[in-house]
Amino acid sequence: MRNYCTLLALALVLLSGCAAVSPRSSPRTCFHDDEAFETDVGFCQAVRSGKTLYISGNAAKGEMASAILKVYTDLQKTLEANGLSFANVVKENVYSTDLGAFIQNKAVRKRFYANTTLPAATWVQVQRLYTPAIVLEVELVAEYSK
Repeated sequence: MRNYCTLLALALVLLSGCAAVSPRSSPRTCFHDDEAFETDVGFCQAVRSGKTLYISGNAAKGEMASAILKVYTDLQKTLEANGLSFANVVKENVYSTDLGAFIQNKAVRKRFYANTTLPAATWVQVQRLYTPAIVLEVELVAEYSK
């Protein structure tokens, strides 16, 4: 019985030591497109954590087709500045003040995903975005292959 208790106590000590080890956290890197504006508002245009790049919403005002073109062109620049393309995008969130107009112009968006696997996507109509004149905001999550 004494050997059993000793073994049990030893096992508990070893197991508790394993539980105390914290997983390695990936360093986070902030990418600014317009550092003065982003710092004033309080965000990073993109944040890399491990193999994932989180891109903050890019926004545009005006007629929906031109807003889509501007937003996705800006997103493309952010992806490329971080060594990625739309082929690396795994999740997309779209916020529009007129979802019907966004859907009618979805072909403009799809040009950016040509020849790539489409991402998981959520499209939501909202009453208002950061500035009242903005009609579209899109955020992305992309993954590095290495």
